Amino acid sequence: MALKELITEMIRWDEAYSHKLRIAEKPGVGRRAAMFFAHSGDSWFWGAGLLAIWYFGTTDWKRWAFYELLFISLLVIVIMSLKFTIRRKRPAGEWGAIYRNTDPHSFPSGHAARAFMIAFLCLILGPAWLAAILLLWAPLVTLSRVLMGVHYISDVIVGALIGIAFAYIGWGFAPLFPLPDMILKGF
Repeated sequence: MALKELITEMIRWDEAYSHKLRIAEKPGVGRRAAMFFAHSGDSWFWGAGLLAIWYFGTTDWKRWAFYELLFISLLVIVIMSLKFTIRRKRPAGEWGAIYRNTDPHSFPSGHAARAFMIAFLCLILGPAWLAAILLLWAPLVTLSRVLMGVHYISDVIVGALIGIAFAYIGWGFAPLFPLPDMILKGF
């Protein structure tokens, strides 16, 4: 089998199985749970929450929030650059109009990348109890994006791998940029 045929077959499989998992049009508890988790990975939600943690938190929480917010911001650049280079269309559907209108490309999943990056960076930074919760949350966000029909399986797998790599590679560069006192003390 030629490489082109293999890729075509993989894409066909990805689309077919992603469609089989879809519950966006099926009312019920599963759909409501998937909607919750699909939105819980939104960047605006995390941005607002992390700014609140930074503003009201202790020095340790300020440090945690700063790095999570910094990494989320840098990850957006990477993911959007890939999306607008690859330009894979999202699966057809009605749910998630805001995502479909503001970001019509699905590969790789920014939500999956963000969720796994947040969880794995927390694994590095601590606390352990929060890392454990986030390590359970990240796959739920990722799966929900397929269930709600805004991503294919390959979008979220690659997104998750990018998020994990970004957390570890990015953290390797963090010592080069010490936090200024104004960040740790607040303005």
